[in-house]
Amino acid sequence: MKSFTAMALENFPLIKPGDNIAKIIVDAARKNGLRIEEGDIIAVAQKIFSKSENRIVRLGDVVSSRKAEDIAKITGKSPKFIELVLRETERIVKASPEVFLVEDKRSLICINAGIDKSNVRGDSNFTLLPEKPDVSTRKCRLEIKKLTGKNVAVVMCDTYSRPFRRGQVNFAIGIAGINPFKDYRGKEDLFGYILKVKNTAIVDEIAAAAELLMGQAKEATPVIIFKGLNKILDFSEKCSIDELRISSKEDLFKNTL
Repeated sequence: MKSFTAMALENFPLIKPGDNIAKIIVDAARKNGLRIEEGDIIAVAQKIFSKSENRIVRLGDVVSSRKAEDIAKITGKSPKFIELVLRETERIVKASPEVFLVEDKRSLICINAGIDKSNVRGDSNFTLLPEKPDVSTRKCRLEIKKLTGKNVAVVMCDTYSRPFRRGQVNFAIGIAGINPFKDYRGKEDLFGYILKVKNTAIVDEIAAAAELLMGQAKEATPVIIFKGLNKILDFSEKCSIDELRISSKEDLFKNTL
């Protein structure tokens, strides 16, 4: 029988600016009686990377621009908050009372540029996404290898809405050590038909599975360790979340917003 296990690290400490995420993960695994082994995949919530990299902004310190004030009138949001979003934005996709959707500096299409208030201490404090998620995950992976001697993969996760679907799902926004796809193209199905388009975004599936244990409220379990998945996917030293991004020509939803 095919199987894998996913385990949440309990009693994970609150992260502060400058904290070594990799060391904290290794220490937390040890306290949970769990050994980090060759081929493990470690899913980590974006929020703890943002906190460790001091990507925290106090809204009261933000000075809003004229552009932010104009957009605030359309969206009904605070001009200071809109200014914060604009600083992280390359392109506005849609601004309305229902949604402020942008393409951020990491080429992610997301609401409010991924800026978030949840699980951040301080009434007016917000977290920004890590500046370079792939770089953050690579550093974490290399440090874990240094501490344990084991080759693992690291997937940074964040929660996003999806076109034409209710609810949110965890997606991968940074990866290290793992091929982001499981490619079935050119393979036969049960009846001998050759598959042409099946190229599964395996890192997004890992992120979604991790959220079942991470949660979104006060669970305090931002790190999930997967064991057994190395048997059905490929590790890779050369990988990037950019591989999952599509061009404007491939975008099926661009004319629907």
